[in-house]
Amino acid sequence: MIELKNVSYGYEKKNKILKNINANIGESEFISIIGKNGSGKSTLAKLIAGIIKPVEGEVLVEGKSTKKKENFLPIRKQVGIVFQNPENQIIFNSVEDEMRFPLENLGIEGKDEIIKNVLEKVGLAGKEKQEAYTLSLGQKQRLTIATVLAMQTKYIVLDEPTSMLDPIGKVEIYEIVKKLKQEGYTIIYITNMIDEILLSDNIWVMEEGSIKHTFPKEDILNYIDEIKQSGIKIPEIISCVQELKKENISIKLEEWTMEELTKEIVKEIRK
Repeated sequence: MIELKNVSYGYEKKNKILKNINANIGESEFISIIGKNGSGKSTLAKLIAGIIKPVEGEVLVEGKSTKKKENFLPIRKQVGIVFQNPENQIIFNSVEDEMRFPLENLGIEGKDEIIKNVLEKVGLAGKEKQEAYTLSLGQKQRLTIATVLAMQTKYIVLDEPTSMLDPIGKVEIYEIVKKLKQEGYTIIYITNMIDEILLSDNIWVMEEGSIKHTFPKEDILNYIDEIKQSGIKIPEIISCVQELKKENISIKLEEWTMEELTKEIVKEIRK
């Protein structure tokens, strides 16, 4: 479990980026954190991953405080983070060197087999020797995810991982995340695109450095007004389900594409 207890962060007491955050993230839970730009999402992601430390309160990963220096390595083994721009995260020339470096730092055995298996999982099989700069932006993002997976972390923080990608790249990342959920990873997914949250178990809505609302995905239709007030556009698929509800056609929100939703509507009408 990851626990946030009275967490605040900022460079000045009067100008806090995050204010008195209290929340828990359970094992194998998928949390989506949404909110408009400047709401504090990325700062919260860095706090959860232990990259920055709260100025007030505590972040606990499996009971270990991110404030204590001796916990830095154990927490690195538990929590991995992927940022929105993979080019700011990739350091080494080759795909293999990029993945090998953290494994050596963490003292993880069986590096060659791990690298091979993880690259296959993210659709980069056979690219161990390829120079990282020759990869497409979408492939680079898949490499950063592969590096985190190779570290065998339990918790994965994804900070707007599709925001810089083209539509094909977005779909590829979404499919990887979907598989990771099925495999039981705990995922903290930061986004300002609400159509990416249908994999979620629970949703947090952030406003002005605070978690304003929390609710399970199945209750999302009851929070449409609150989401709109946070400056987030409601996607077509959710608006469609909302309109169907008004006509007494009940469709449970899942990880539908529009094509899948259409088939589900036809099934419901034929009952």
